[in-house]
Amino acid sequence: MGRELCAAMGNGGVFKKIGKSWSKLEKRLNDGVSKSKVGNYFKLEARNSCFTKELRAGLATFLTMAYIISVNATILADSGGTCSIADCSTTANQTVTPDCMILPNEGYQNCLAKTKSDLIVGTILSAMIGSIAMGVLANLPLGLAPGMGPNAYLAYNLVGFHGSGKLSYQTALAVVLLEGIAFLAIAAFGLREKLARLIPNPVRLACAAGIGLFIAFVGLQIHQGVGLVGPDPSTLVTITACSNTNPATGECLGGKMHSPKFWLGAAGFIITCYGLMKEIKGSMIYGIVFVTFISWFRGTSVTVFPNTQIGDTDFHYFKKVVDFHKIQSTAGAISFTNFNRSEVWVALVTLLYVDVLATTGTLYTMAEMGGFVNDEGGFEGEYSAYLVDAGSTVVGAALGVTPIATYIESSAGLREGGRTGLTAVTIGLCFFVSLFFVPLLSSVPPWAIGPSLVMVGVMMMKVVKDINWGKMKEAAPAFMTMVLMPLTYSIANGIIGGIGLYIALNLYDYVAIVIKWLIKMKRMVGREQNQVSATAPADSAIEVI
Repeated sequence: MGRELCAAMGNGGVFKKIGKSWSKLEKRLNDGVSKSKVGNYFKLEARNSCFTKELRAGLATFLTMAYIISVNATILADSGGTCSIADCSTTANQTVTPDCMILPNEGYQNCLAKTKSDLIVGTILSAMIGSIAMGVLANLPLGLAPGMGPNAYLAYNLVGFHGSGKLSYQTALAVVLLEGIAFLAIAAFGLREKLARLIPNPVRLACAAGIGLFIAFVGLQIHQGVGLVGPDPSTLVTITACSNTNPATGECLGGKMHSPKFWLGAAGFIITCYGLMKEIKGSMIYGIVFVTFISWFRGTSVTVFPNTQIGDTDFHYFKKVVDFHKIQSTAGAISFTNFNRSEVWVALVTLLYVDVLATTGTLYTMAEMGGFVNDEGGFEGEYSAYLVDAGSTVVGAALGVTPIATYIESSAGLREGGRTGLTAVTIGLCFFVSLFFVPLLSSVPPWAIGPSLVMVGVMMMKVVKDINWGKMKEAAPAFMTMVLMPLTYSIANGIIGGIGLYIALNLYDYVAIVIKWLIKMKRMVGREQNQVSATAPADSAIEVI
C-alpha cells in the first residue's frame, strides 16, 4: 500500500487527484453561486464571469491599492490634522510658542501619531464603504479610495505642513464636504453624464493610455515605486536606482543602478510578467507578496525596517500583527467658521474641477477596459456609479479624509477577469479585514507596489490602437492628453490639454460652418428682397385701379 502511494506521488498522481477534486469543487461552487439570487443580482452568467474569478480580481485590485492605506494617512498627517499648539509639551518655566509644531516636540509628535492612526482607519473605512457601494449599487468591478492629488493639495497647499497654511484642517474638511455635496447634485441631475460625453472620442481613448503612463511613472519613482527614475537639476528627471538618495530632494547620492531595493522590485516585476505570459490567475498578487515577504526580514539591505528609531518603531508596530484603532479626532472634525475667506472658495472650485475631470476620465477608462461601453458612449450602471463616487466623498469628509475617487488600479482586477460588482464587494471586504491587520498592510514597501503599477500601465496602453493616428485632428489631441498626464503629474491637466487642442484644431470647421450659414442666410434674404421688388409695381397698379 505504501509502495503504491509513493509511486502515485512520484508520478504526480496525488497532486493530479487533488487538482481534479479542487476543479470539481470550484465548478460546483461557481455553478451554485451563478444560479443563486446573488449570482442573478450581479449578473455573473450574463457577463461571462464566475464567483472565484471575481474573488481573485477583487484581491488583485486590493493588493494593488493597499499602499493608499499608509500613503494617504502619511500625507494628511503632514498637515498636523487636528493637532495644535495646545498639544505641545513644555516645562513649567517655558512658554509655548508656535515653533513647537515645526520643531521636534514630544507632545505634538504624540498627537501626530494618534492622528495618523485615525487617518489610517478613516482611509480604510471610506475605501470599504465606497467600494461595497460601487459593487452593490452600480454592479461594476471598481475600487474606491481617497484620491492621490487632492490629499497632497489639502495637506500642503490648504492646511500647510503642520498647520502652517491659510486654512485649518477642520475648514479644509468642510470644503471637501461641500465639494462632495455639489458633486452629488451634479451626478443626481444627470449633468455629469452629459459633461462626460462632451469629451471628444480621441481624448477619451487617450485617457486610458495617459493614465497608464501616469501610474507607471508613479511606480518607477522612489516614494511609491521601485526608484528607477528621480530628479535631475539639468534634465529634470533621470535614471537613478541609487544606493543612497537625498531625503529632501530625492537626488542621487550613491552609485546609479546600485539600489538592491530596485533589483528586488525588478524581480517581482519579472515574476508578474511570467505569470501573465503563462496566464496564471492571480499573477498581479504573486509579485507583490514575494517582494513584501523578503522585505520584512531585518538586517538586510532591502528591509522595510532599517536599524533606525523609525525602523524600530515600525517593526514593533508590525509585530503586533493584529491591532484595532478607534478614530478619536478626525471623524466629524468639520468647521464652517472661516468660510468668509476667498481661499475657501478657490479651494472648493479647484477640488470640484479636478474631481469632475479626473474621476470622469478614470470611470470611462475603466469602462473601456472592461468592455462595458456601448455604441452610444455610455455603460451599464453609469448613473449609479456617478452617485456612489460623489456620495463616497461626503462619507470620506465625515471620516476626516480627502475626496474619494475611482482608482485606476481597478485595472488590475479587470485584467484578472473581474466583470461584476462582486469584485468591488470583495475589495471592500478586504479593506474591512485590513482594519484588524493594519500593522501588516501598512508595512508593504513601495518597491513591492511599484512593479504592479508599471504592469498596470503596460495593460492600459492597448487602447492606443483604436486612435486614428492618420488623422491629425485626432492624433494631436490624443497625444497631448497622454503626454501631459505624466509630465504634469495630473490626469486633469491631460484631459484639459487634449480637449483644448481638439477644440482649437476643429475651430476652422466650426468657423467655416458659421460662414457658410451666414452666406446662405444672406442669399435667402437677397432673394426675398428681389421678390418683394418684383411684386411692388403690380401692387401699385392694383391700388390705382
